[in-house]
Amino acid sequence: MFLGLYNKGMKILLVGSGGREHALAWKMAQSPLCSKLYVAPGNPGIAQVAECVAIGVEEIDRLAQFAVSEKIEFVVVGPEAPLVAGLADRLREQNIPVFGPSAKAAQLEGSKGFMKDICRKYNIPTAAYERFSEIAPAHTFIDKLGAPIVVKADGLAAGKGVVVAETVEQAKDAVSDMLSGNAFGDAGASIVIEEFLDGEEISYFAICDGENLLTLSSAQDHKRAFDGDKGPNTGGMGAYSPARLMTPAMEAEVLEKILKPTVSAMKSEGCPFTGVFFAGLMVVNGVPKLLEYNVRFGDPECQTLMLRLKSDLVEMLFAAATGKLDTVKPEWSTNPSLCVVMAAKGYPGSYQKNTSIRNLDAAGKVSNAQIFHAGTALKNGEIVAVGGRVLGVSATGETVAAAREAAYKALGLIDWPEGFCRRDIAWRAL
Repeated sequence: MFLGLYNKGMKILLVGSGGREHALAWKMAQSPLCSKLYVAPGNPGIAQVAECVAIGVEEIDRLAQFAVSEKIEFVVVGPEAPLVAGLADRLREQNIPVFGPSAKAAQLEGSKGFMKDICRKYNIPTAAYERFSEIAPAHTFIDKLGAPIVVKADGLAAGKGVVVAETVEQAKDAVSDMLSGNAFGDAGASIVIEEFLDGEEISYFAICDGENLLTLSSAQDHKRAFDGDKGPNTGGMGAYSPARLMTPAMEAEVLEKILKPTVSAMKSEGCPFTGVFFAGLMVVNGVPKLLEYNVRFGDPECQTLMLRLKSDLVEMLFAAATGKLDTVKPEWSTNPSLCVVMAAKGYPGSYQKNTSIRNLDAAGKVSNAQIFHAGTALKNGEIVAVGGRVLGVSATGETVAAAREAAYKALGLIDWPEGFCRRDIAWRAL
């Protein structure tokens, strides 16, 4: 494909600083299509494979200026916030190819209500729901539907704006919290209340160029903080890929009933979608229903996908950004992969910052293992923890059990007393 580019390669900018972006940078740096990789703002792990630039992910003006001044030929946007804020639109105005949806299309993640309304209008299977911006009618709806029931902040809340209420009282408290602005600020000024779907969650990924759709693979995330799926919801404590429930028949059903209708819906709504569809699915009695869309790769799912992808990631993403997705076909390793998130003790609540992490080099040398940095910084020559989710200790293996063994072996070598992790990642698959 893009043979003309092989001669010189492209100058590429990746936006983001988390574990997802480290996995993307690690994979993109391997591509012959990439002559120079910048990452804004990056992290110490990313700095080992790319040049980090001190520009925050939401500094839209500065990111656009940097792309123009450095003659960047391709931009990949990692997190959702800059997409919802319109970074992709700004770059396209400068004729810079960008992998990521427009602000209008990014509402699929930026507004839970927008996503649900699309599902209702275009008959995409999802949980029954209503939208509210006032407390009294929301409480009435909860009384009608009963518990368990799900209350979601409409806007972006860093993966934490969802309350699965076991009782009517819990649900009403969540509504009052969100709509009074206490829980999630502006993100909770409008809410979605939906029926509770009892089943098993799967993450499924596809990329789109506005017209063509390319399915990737599946993963299963572990949202709760502690073993046995106990404790508060988090941004994700680990994942494995492919998900055990994702059969070829179910994949075909997701494609025909959920993904393809979404592609045509977004075109019909005047906001064709370019970028990643990350479909959060709930499998209820063998039938997949759409819980939510994210418009970027999942974190920690991305880490597991990048370990299994054998094809050139840059070629794939550039094909999506330039409307040529029908010319590529990804190749995947049949070996499963797994990622265990190490988080700061206290996460997702308050946690200590600037604690030292040692022995990462030894952990990274474990066979089939790869350490992805998320909430880390370099201070006085030392790696320190500055975020909630700090490392993604990942591995591949011939079986899920072998991948898990390699990941936990690497994790066991890391010297960070202030960190914790779940010890049961991929328990459903095992």
